[in-house]
Amino acid sequence: MTASNDATLELTDIAVHYGAVRALDGVSLGIREGEAVAVMGPNGAGKSTVLKAIMGLAPVVAGAVYWRGHRLEAATHEIVKEGICFVPQGRRVFTHLTIEENLEMGCLFLGDEAEKRRRLESVIELFPILHEKRRDMASQMSGGQQQMLAIGRGLMGSPDLLLLDEPTLGLAPIVVGEVFQKVREISDRLDTTIMIVEHNIKGVLGIVDRAYVLDKGRVVHEGTPASIRETNILTDVFLGRVQPEGEDGDPFPLAQAGGERTGF
Repeated sequence: MTASNDATLELTDIAVHYGAVRALDGVSLGIREGEAVAVMGPNGAGKSTVLKAIMGLAPVVAGAVYWRGHRLEAATHEIVKEGICFVPQGRRVFTHLTIEENLEMGCLFLGDEAEKRRRLESVIELFPILHEKRRDMASQMSGGQQQMLAIGRGLMGSPDLLLLDEPTLGLAPIVVGEVFQKVREISDRLDTTIMIVEHNIKGVLGIVDRAYVLDKGRVVHEGTPASIRETNILTDVFLGRVQPEGEDGDPFPLAQAGGERTGF
């Protein structure tokens, strides 16, 4: 079975249930090669669940995930070999290991030591602070530095698609800008496709090509940053103004929310 369009990654009618809670309810979205795409929405909208569904970390009860035209059915620990790396929120670095050892954890599956060293040097070049402190313990790093380390560790898998879950969560405002700048640099310099879940709306809209807005487990808008800024969709979603179902049976009537369907 294959995907229906030119998306490198595509989710079709994904439903994720945690008991009686519908975390995702018929979500369809996709990303083309080389794009940077944001997934936004209020707390509980299902943003992080989208990434977990891709990685096989959420109980998907309906729908399918397609990767390069074929259904993605690999076990979670095998997905990195498919070219997809996931950087979860909360950084989760190994504080008892050095920075260099933390980075090497990102490619444990790789048997080629020469290639492992090449990737290590490439990542360290991208993050000067990691080069400077490569032999320091991760526990000695600031929150922002640990976030850079977590992203760097994800890049050690040499991913075609990098999934980032709330990379600026809990960081000081000055560091938030640095993280966004680095994410954009990874997209441009390494030509890495990026899907990012992020609560910092203004910051993330400044670095992505497109964005999806979720509310109550459903996609209520998709478009460019400019199209999102020109509508009231974010205000309506965060204030709970988007209706669950229209008179015509179409869930989340976007015209009423100040937006329109742009398609993928």
